[in-house]
Amino acid sequence: MITCKQASELVSRTQEGPLSLREKLSLRLHLLICDGCARFAKQVNFLREAMQRYRQ
Repeated sequence: MITCKQASELVSRTQEGPLSLREKLSLRLHLLICDGCARFAKQVNFLREAMQRYRQ
């Protein structure tokens, strides 16, 4: 099981490129268990999508 710090680093890295299968599975499992990290992941995705819309 990964820590919240590791999960937040993986969430941030998803913006730069794809994760390995092991990283994806570890992150997905952590996000199912940890509400705080799941909210962080949603916020990061929201900001990424907003920035993409802003560029267009």
